[in-house]
Amino acid sequence: MSGYFLYHSIGTFPGKAKRMASALSEFSAIWSAEDDGQWPAALAARQRFIDAWSRLIDAPKNSLTAAENVTAALYSLIGGLPRERLAGKRLLVAGDCFPSLHFLLAGLADRFGYTLDTVPLRPGESWVRDEDFLAHWQDDVGLALLTFVTSTASHRCDVARLAAHGRKMGSLVGVDITQGVGVAPFSVSATPVDFVVSSSLKWLCGASGAGILQVAPDLLKACQPELRGWFSQENPFSWGLDRFAFASDARRFDHGTPAILASVASQPGLDWVMQTGIDTVAARNVAMSEKIIGHALENGWAVRSPLDATQRGGSVMLILPAGIDPVAVVARLRAEQLYCDARGSTLRLSPGPVTDDASIDALIAKLQNLIGREERRAS
Repeated sequence: MSGYFLYHSIGTFPGKAKRMASALSEFSAIWSAEDDGQWPAALAARQRFIDAWSRLIDAPKNSLTAAENVTAALYSLIGGLPRERLAGKRLLVAGDCFPSLHFLLAGLADRFGYTLDTVPLRPGESWVRDEDFLAHWQDDVGLALLTFVTSTASHRCDVARLAAHGRKMGSLVGVDITQGVGVAPFSVSATPVDFVVSSSLKWLCGASGAGILQVAPDLLKACQPELRGWFSQENPFSWGLDRFAFASDARRFDHGTPAILASVASQPGLDWVMQTGIDTVAARNVAMSEKIIGHALENGWAVRSPLDATQRGGSVMLILPAGIDPVAVVARLRAEQLYCDARGSTLRLSPGPVTDDASIDALIAKLQNLIGREERRAS
């Protein structure tokens, strides 16, 4: 039995430890060899990671590169835009975006001359409605950052609808797909946007440090990233100090010596997801999520996530009743080898490829016991 409900955090798949160890061991042997083959092999491994990501989201060739994390990818993009794209305009973001990105955008507003406009949640609601985001979106918005799936409620926005509105407004549209990619289909070919940021954690079951930035080719040509270095060039070994020129493709968003290990460690997860198929992963996730939601509603527990699977990512968020200590609940579940986490009073549950039905039954039974016991004490 596997009681792993943490796909909103790291993510795993059957045989992950063995496949990751094999990939890292192979890389270690190459990197430690007493010859000159290290960098050709390392850069080829990084390119395999980039190519796999490009296939995963149907990105145009040479429009995607690696980044340390989502925040760094967004910073690189913001710092590369022509100044007129943001100066004197609003940058629109939802109040339930990933906080790290909001911290970054708030800190950059004065320097890049934009006003950060954060669309609030309605009182008592768990996610920003698409219609409220649209109501804030006029033609003075230089850039809108969408959250494909939220980390607090697992709400899935309608990217196609929002991006179409953005095109009418003349805004740049970016999407953070971190919490949804791998369990919900996403294609920049089917739903064009200006840029995408993500990591290889969560449903892609990769390692930390393996983020990505994908930029639409037309926008990419206009970008001159301020975060730049020798790998930003067409030929990294062109060292003439007065002859720097950006690469013609997404490599212009590279900078110093690239990190390799995170890409190598994340490749097995990317391969597994694509071999298994996102539709297969999603179907199993929906079945397990519906089971959790059904039991929650039967027990009178508040569900913070959308009940409609087409509007939900891969997670189910439950609101613990007042007086219930979420830290204690997570600890008690951990003692039973049922692994989840909490954000405030919200219990986050994400069943995935290694989670089984027996664990869901055990989870519900334990929650009935814990919540019922605490409610009886409170009364």
